[in-house]
Amino acid sequence: MELQDKKHIGSLFDRIAAHYDGLNHLLSLGVDRCWRREAVRKMKPVDHVLDVAVGTGDLALLMCRKHKAQRVTGIDLSTEMMRVGAQKAQRAQAPIVFEQVNAQQMPYADASFDAVTCAYGVRNFADLDEGLSEMYRVLKQGGELTILEFGYPEAALVRWGYTVYFNHLLPFVGRLFSHDKTAYTYLNQSVRQFIYGEDFLTHLRQAGFQTVSFRKQTFGISYLYRAVK
Repeated sequence: MELQDKKHIGSLFDRIAAHYDGLNHLLSLGVDRCWRREAVRKMKPVDHVLDVAVGTGDLALLMCRKHKAQRVTGIDLSTEMMRVGAQKAQRAQAPIVFEQVNAQQMPYADASFDAVTCAYGVRNFADLDEGLSEMYRVLKQGGELTILEFGYPEAALVRWGYTVYFNHLLPFVGRLFSHDKTAYTYLNQSVRQFIYGEDFLTHLRQAGFQTVSFRKQTFGISYLYRAVK
């Protein structure tokens, strides 16, 4: 799948949904759990959260478990990812509703949600600015946007090791366990070609957010962005 053609992103994630959680934890050596915990720890407790690109629901479940959200509406284009997430939410008796919705064309009214979150999904938007503008639109005044997204380490030695891992080991292991030849190659390409740090903050400001910040996680492999409407 080419990066410029993201209209089939839902079907790509449908194909790997059954293996997604296990591979995420394996390929990150479990550090992805720490990244989500830090994001949720910094959130204020609110009533209704919109979780964009909810996937299999890890962030949504954590928000409920840590009492940062009384209820969560999770949206995604992948029905299979959400099916896995709905099963997890049912087992945990978590108040999460899963809906197949395009993040760039949300059916929700202005100022519908107390907070908006997105974990490792914004780089998959066909149009980043449209997606961020929609997040701004459906967020209540004073509400907080929390985004987790991959970056690329800047320290030379870490960057070299990460590049070797990301270009060779990750696609190989991803293909081996998911039996999909393209999904983890796409993951590699999408991360390498996406913006991060100050460049991403520029797009948040263009969407209307004024109070914006980021924090590097694990040498800049992941970034935690926070913005307030």
